[in-house]
Amino acid sequence: MNGNKTFSRWLGLIVLSIFNFQFSIATAQELLNYPLDTIDGEEVYRYEVERSIGLYRIGVNFHVPQADIIRLNPQLRERGLHFGETLYIPTGRPVVIAEQPAETTPQPVADPIETKADSLPKQAEEPQLAMDSTHLPSDSVALAADSTLLPADSPAHDSLHSKGNVVELALLLPFESKQTKQSPTAERMIEFYQGALLALHDIQNDSILYRLRVYDTERSERRINTLCDSTELDSVQGVLGVVYPIQIERMASWCETHQVPLLLPFSDDIDLRSRPHLLQFNATDTQEADSLCAWIIARDSMTHCVTIDVKDADLSPTIRTLRKQMKKQGIRTTGLALKNLIADSAFYALDQDKENLIIMHSDRYQHVRIILPHLSKLQDMGYRIRIVSQYSWQKENIDLPQVYTSMFTSEADREAYETLWEQAYVTHHTADAPRFDLLGYDLMRTLVAWLQGQQETAGLQSDIRWEQIENGGYQNANVKVIEK
Repeated sequence: MNGNKTFSRWLGLIVLSIFNFQFSIATAQELLNYPLDTIDGEEVYRYEVERSIGLYRIGVNFHVPQADIIRLNPQLRERGLHFGETLYIPTGRPVVIAEQPAETTPQPVADPIETKADSLPKQAEEPQLAMDSTHLPSDSVALAADSTLLPADSPAHDSLHSKGNVVELALLLPFESKQTKQSPTAERMIEFYQGALLALHDIQNDSILYRLRVYDTERSERRINTLCDSTELDSVQGVLGVVYPIQIERMASWCETHQVPLLLPFSDDIDLRSRPHLLQFNATDTQEADSLCAWIIARDSMTHCVTIDVKDADLSPTIRTLRKQMKKQGIRTTGLALKNLIADSAFYALDQDKENLIIMHSDRYQHVRIILPHLSKLQDMGYRIRIVSQYSWQKENIDLPQVYTSMFTSEADREAYETLWEQAYVTHHTADAPRFDLLGYDLMRTLVAWLQGQQETAGLQSDIRWEQIENGGYQNANVKVIEK
């Protein structure tokens, strides 16, 4: 009997070992299929975060410590893991650098995907991008062609005309066109690109010709380095993009050397000092906090500020900056302990005669939604409650008055644009705001306006006003407070 038990135990161990061995082979094979890149001389995988997976499980799957993943993806320290984002995972293998001939011709950063030269690209499963193309007129939607650079009376005519009879612009975005699975980021970048093309169509006239060079930069430091080391952009007069911090620093250095403006569409923490060629669209936390403080000061007799108190270590950078600016500008607040709010004993912190502006302990909706029912109870009891919200919460069902800061504030008529979009791409746009096609449209128009000497532009989704930072680069200063 004991012999049978021993045999069964050994049989089970053998089966389990075979399973684990097969699983290890399958896992190793799967890892080999992830795209490779190089960061600071280290070979890495590019991994798109799957749904319902944590950092611990990712580390186990790739056989690397979590600390190594965080080292290559420092954003995880601030905001945690997000579904659909791309992470760098170390492979643990040395980078093999192939020997090159003494004289080589620089290779293009991305192979162009064929696009008809006489029309805008149609929306398709794959992004239809041209690496270097001059868009010509068609019967429906087109960009300007066969014309001079700018009107003769334009203030920028002489300086730009010296570079040729064409305004050359570059668009650098992570389309990830070679990936087998299209990520949400890639889809948004395609829409951004489509909106940028419509902007060039819309601002054409008989005296302007544009050439748009489009590059798929993925999330690759190597691609940006190759592009900057080549002569691809030598005739470019303005750059829109890039996206990731590992790419921005190198591209910013190239633009500084060549005195070419670089409009950054998504970053918000780049050092603009001593870099007059940089244009940063996204507002900083300090800008947004100052806008909200100005709104509170203007309503001082009507607003009572209440902050939800937790340990400083749990505060998000956005909320921490807001509290710092409120203190700096002399805005008094009453602290409300989180435990008292949840226990429905928050009356000591509220004002019955004023609207109570609630500043919560986090700017992430999933962290604060447990608080909202308790605030609703207070509202039902007759207290006037308004919460400091985030633009990203607009899809959430929050049955409370809100106030938030936003750069997306324009109320322009979009009817003509929507007609143009449907004409060009044979589809109806259904995405919620903020729309990446409108962002591409507004920022392409902004870049052209900057080249023509204009520092303010009115867009379809965001009106932009540039403010110089310490004799350096320019920051979009048009941040408004929205009451909802």
